[in-house]
Amino acid sequence: MAAARPILSLISLILLAGGLLLQFLVVLSGGIQAFPVNLVYFLQVSTNGITPAPRNPSRWTFWAICGVVDGRNGNCGAVVPALPFDPPRNFGTTQGVPPGFTGTNEYFYLSRCMFAFYLIALFFASCALLTGLLALFSRLGGYISGLNTILACLFQATAAALMTAWTVLGRNRFRNNGQDARLGRYAYGFTWAAVACYFLSTILFCLSGRAGKDKYSSKSGGGFLGRKRSTRSRGSFIDAESQRRVKDDYS
Repeated sequence: MAAARPILSLISLILLAGGLLLQFLVVLSGGIQAFPVNLVYFLQVSTNGITPAPRNPSRWTFWAICGVVDGRNGNCGAVVPALPFDPPRNFGTTQGVPPGFTGTNEYFYLSRCMFAFYLIALFFASCALLTGLLALFSRLGGYISGLNTILACLFQATAAALMTAWTVLGRNRFRNNGQDARLGRYAYGFTWAAVACYFLSTILFCLSGRAGKDKYSSKSGGGFLGRKRSTRSRGSFIDAESQRRVKDDYS
């Protein structure tokens, strides 16, 4: 089993690196216009009837609201950290905006919390990638990497759930108002695939830490107990001989 540790750790590192790559593709959306990042968006809606007219259609990405150029993100607005999904605030008007978005901060907080959880997951995944190198050589490194990766998985899963919540609710609001809206398949695919990568990586890191444990335990435990049992056996034999001699003397 000890020989399997580096193999399990290597597979874990590959899955972890894949999850990080998928995260970066989402996190960079709206910040750069290079392929394939310019395909990633959370929600696309038509802005027919909204005045003054914003980009039509408009796409919410991680950092900015973009238009569509040749099917890709383009003509993006200013980069905004923790960009909220709040159409009245995003468009600077309530005319033509679905009424369900006015008078509520529900979507604002859902989208902003998603932003925070996404970055926290990215931090723990990066730490796991560094400690994962130790997992190639030690069981302790496997357990530490497994801890970092499970934290990344939990935060990433929370971010994915929050993303799903505000995008689906937002899409339904726009559709009920007679405006076309669609979810970003790449953002969805990359976000949830990263969760799966981190989950599988966590399992394999823990298995790599477990590898070789039985071998070492049997060596140390067996030797000690063996000596103990052997000593007790010799002692019992000596006691039996002494008692027999004393008995013979008296008889």
